[in-house]
Parts: sequence; C-alpha cells; structure tokens
Amino acid sequence: MSARRLTIGFLGLAGVAAAGPLHAQDLRLTPPEIAALAKGGAGAGTSGVAGIRTTTLYGDPTKAGPYTIEIRVPPHTRIAAHSHKDDRTAVVVSGTWFFGYGRRNEVPLVKELPPGSFYTEPAGVDHFAQTHDQPASVYIFGYGPTSTDYVVASDKPKP
Repeated sequence: MSARRLTIGFLGLAGVAAAGPLHAQDLRLTPPEIAALAKGGAGAGTSGVAGIRTTTLYGDPTKAGPYTIEIRVPPHTRIAAHSHKDDRTAVVVSGTWFFGYGRRNEVPLVKELPPGSFYTEPAGVDHFAQTHDQPASVYIFGYGPTSTDYVVASDKPKP
C-alpha cells in the first residue's frame, strides 16, 4: 500500500479535514453524527453476509478514489474466506473481531482483535473474520473501486 493511501485512510479515521489535494471535501463527524447516517445492508466492499450493516463514511467504494466504510457485524457471524481487489486497512472500533488470513475460515488462523486494533487486507490476499458473543464495529479504508471475491464461489451469500 502506498504511503499516500495509508495517509488518506488515517485522515479518514480521524475525521479531520486536511488542506491540499488529498480530500475532495472537508468532513468531520462525531459519534452521534455517524450513528445518524443511513445504514445499509452488507454493501460494496463487504462480505455480503446478511445482518451486517454498512455505513459509507467517506467517498464511494464502487468508484475510483479513497473511501471509508463502517461495518457493524452482529454476534455469531462467520465470514468465509474472500479477497478484495484494492489494498485496505482497518481499525476495530468496538467489540472483538476475530480475523485471519488464509483460504478457509479456520480457528487456528484467527487472531482476536479488541477495540483499537489495526489490520490490513492487502489486495488479492484471502482473509476471513467472525464475531463470537458480542457484535463488532470496524472502520475499513481503501482506494476504490473495490470488490469482494470469495475463494469458494458457493460461499458467496445469496442476495
């Protein structure tokens, strides 16, 4: 991931406006303002798993350019191995996120990520995730357009 993309992601997380060409708009959002934004189902750049709520905080993951999405994942959710065509970084905002790299969602490959944890989703690298008894909220930063490509096609959730 380039330093420019990483910088864009961190600026998006902070919700600060930066002078210069990195931002198309000034944006500052408090937690109540984020909570008031429209929530959709498992949208672009997510796993597509039912029950996941997605909020686009910045940009548009279906178009070229930087984006930030929030995913809210309910308890006892399991996401099969998949990859994305763009480099992404993520921060766990709340709950505990269980995340791993590999071609199958296997317990030995999972790392427990509590709030404040950071991880990457490099382009084309298979990964998976799950929640246990509590929900999790994760901010994901990328440079679109993004995709979600399942390792096993039949694992892709049906609309």
